[in-house]
Amino acid sequence: MAGATFARALGWEGARVASVYAACASGAQAIDTARAQILAGLADEVLVVGADAAPKGFFAPAGGERPDDPDWLRFRVLGATNPAYFGLYARRRMALYGDTQEDFALVKVKNAAVGAFNEYARYRTPVTAEEVAAFRDGRRSTAAAGHLRHVRRSRRAGAGQLKLARRRGVRDPVRIRAVSTVTPTFPRTVLDLPDIGTDSAVAVDPSPESFRASIARTAYEEAGIGPADLSLAEVYDLSTALELEWYEDIGLCGPGERAKLLRSGATAPGGRVPVNASGGLASFGEAVPAQAVAQVCELTQQLRGRAGQRQVAGARVGITANQGLFGHGSAVIAVR
Repeated sequence: MAGATFARALGWEGARVASVYAACASGAQAIDTARAQILAGLADEVLVVGADAAPKGFFAPAGGERPDDPDWLRFRVLGATNPAYFGLYARRRMALYGDTQEDFALVKVKNAAVGAFNEYARYRTPVTAEEVAAFRDGRRSTAAAGHLRHVRRSRRAGAGQLKLARRRGVRDPVRIRAVSTVTPTFPRTVLDLPDIGTDSAVAVDPSPESFRASIARTAYEEAGIGPADLSLAEVYDLSTALELEWYEDIGLCGPGERAKLLRSGATAPGGRVPVNASGGLASFGEAVPAQAVAQVCELTQQLRGRAGQRQVAGARVGITANQGLFGHGSAVIAVR
């Protein structure tokens, strides 16, 4: 939805409007834009809104054909839309680190359990590992792609909003300490269709640091903190396997130790660093432009001590982590 949609809803009062599109990172990009306007002295208060209601099934990428966009190439050349992509991702984790389907199921169980206490969540029914593997509300949890099943993936719809303001005069303030919207690091190369599918000459060595890790590192550097300072994290669990990946990318554990960290209870309520205390996308569904906004809303509630039965004791520092349209990173650090 364009910014003009909200301007009309507010009554065409002449307010400055900015429209942001970065797929799943849209919310953080909008927060970054709002924050920049406040820091530049162009505004004292800015409303950030994200809303989405997507149709069922696949739909064409925004902007039509984009042959220089690696995400578009993934759809077009490989036929790897998101269900297939995350299914392959899960299989890769199993091959490299020994993750199991039971580990993926435990992520869903953890998030559904805490999401049951979130009044803003769309899905508020706890599940067991057995239900994830076999049944959900009396219906078989059918395979979506490889080792992922429908009950382990999110659905699309929802909205979120927050207000940013200068600190003076704000009651019970939560401060945004950093916003990271970095892009990946890759050598420049030519991506020509149709030869890219068969021409090994265009192959390049991978970056020594994953894109997701660079998103978090940039945020930590701006905020002047590190993973050890975190009280909680809200990460992009578009698939359960992807939540496990974020554990390493935001520095909660070393390579290959993510499933072990999960099993230890460190990322569960009461653990060392609870992850997705909101219930995550597993409980909300995937509202593409709203989810990064909702993540920051959760940090705000937690840091103010207003999260009720989901409250993380003594929460002082939180991070969100997300990735969107290729080249759009997303991380926000908030502090009390």
